[in-house]
Amino acid sequence: MDDVTLPVLRTQRLVLSLPIVEDVEELLAYGLRNESHLAPWLPPPPRKAFTIESYQGLVQSIQHEFRSGTSVRFWMRLGHDFESKFVGAVSLSEITMKAFRACHLGYHIDREYEGHGYMSEAVAATISYAFFDLKLHRIMANYVPSNRRSERLLERLGFVKEGYAKEYLFIADRWQDHVLTSLTNTELVGANELVNGHN
Repeated sequence: MDDVTLPVLRTQRLVLSLPIVEDVEELLAYGLRNESHLAPWLPPPPRKAFTIESYQGLVQSIQHEFRSGTSVRFWMRLGHDFESKFVGAVSLSEITMKAFRACHLGYHIDREYEGHGYMSEAVAATISYAFFDLKLHRIMANYVPSNRRSERLLERLGFVKEGYAKEYLFIADRWQDHVLTSLTNTELVGANELVNGHN
């Protein structure tokens, strides 16, 4: 599987790609400058999270999970080259094929770039990749009720609220409720072949 080509998505203003070993220092810089900004919305980082070694491990995990078909974890830059700094990430995780053909969506953005529509642009491109390249049927996205930015983002992109989970994830040092949403691929064709084949 080492010869698998890593995907690259280009939108009007962004390029999304899987990070490689040369990106480790930039990933670390992103983590350090956004630690407090992202803390209310993400699980607590492990001890010694903000080190070169930990981000080397992150890159290895991202590429291993892509090659095993369990996740696609894009990081995004402004422009269409690979010279600018990372400004956020969008991930498709816990990918399951066969009769489910579904995944979980996650995302975060640098505090400096909130409010400019970059996240909507990146998530929309990732949804298109999930539905038309991976041929997934369902994308699930869950958020803390107080996260109004996520609520508005998912509503704009067509996600439907499906439920409310009490004490769903350990976020910001406590178990927190989450709103459960999903988006369904209504244009998936050849579903019988996909479910019963080898994809």
